[in-house]
Amino acid sequence: MANHMEKILVVDDEAAVRRILETRLSMVGYQIVIAADGEEALKVFAAEQPDLVVLDVMMPNGDGYFTCKELRKESNVPIIMLTALGDVADRITGLQIGADDYLVKPFSPKELEARINTVLRRLKKHADAAIPASGVIQVGELQIDTNKRRVYMGDELVRLTGREYNLLELLASHSGESISRTEILKRIWGYAPQRHGDLRVVDVHVSRLRGKIETDPKNPELILTERGTGYLFQRAKVIKSAEACL
Repeated sequence: MANHMEKILVVDDEAAVRRILETRLSMVGYQIVIAADGEEALKVFAAEQPDLVVLDVMMPNGDGYFTCKELRKESNVPIIMLTALGDVADRITGLQIGADDYLVKPFSPKELEARINTVLRRLKKHADAAIPASGVIQVGELQIDTNKRRVYMGDELVRLTGREYNLLELLASHSGESISRTEILKRIWGYAPQRHGDLRVVDVHVSRLRGKIETDPKNPELILTERGTGYLFQRAKVIKSAEACL
C-alpha cells in the first residue's frame, strides 16, 4: 500500500486509460490527479505538485517529450513514460530528455504499480536516511555531498535528477569496483531486466550523467565502461566531514 497518500499525476489523452489507472492506483492508496494532454499536465503539475508523474508519449497539445522537457526545467520529480512506440530508439529519447523509466503499451497495471512503488519507496528511504558517516566522496574537482545529496564540480553545483544522483552515489561509493548493468537496474530502478532492452535504461542514464560531470563525455575519465560487464567509477577518496562542500 502507498504511504502518506503520495500524489501521482497521470497524463494520457485516452479517457479509458486515465480511468483505469486512476481506479487502480487509487485502490492501492495513491492520490491521483489527471490531465488529458501536455498543456493541461503543466497546469495541473504547477497547481498540485505531485510526487510522481506517469506521462504518455503520444498526446495532442504538447506530446510527452515536450512535457517532460518542460517539467525538467523546474523539477526533479520522478517521471515514468508510457509509450506505444515499438522502436527502442524512440523509447530511449524519453530517457535522454529526463524521464526516469518507461513502460511499453500495452502493459500490466500491476507492473506500473510496482515501478511507482519502487520509485517512491526509494525516495522516502533517501529522505529518511541518517546522515552518512562518509560525508563527501571526491575525485579531482568532483565532490559528492552525501549528507545533502548535492554534487559539485569545483565550486559549481551540478544539477542532477534524483535518479541520476542515486546512480552516481552507487557507482562512486563502490569506486574501483565493476558493477553490472543488471545489478545497477536492480538497485536503482528496483527490478530485474525482463528483456535486453531494459538494460538500455541504465546506459542512457550513465550517458546523461557523463554529460553533466565529465570534461569530455565521449572520452570519460570518471565513469568507465567495463565492456561486457557494466560500469566502474574511478577510485575516490572519502572526506569525513561535508564542510568542503559548504
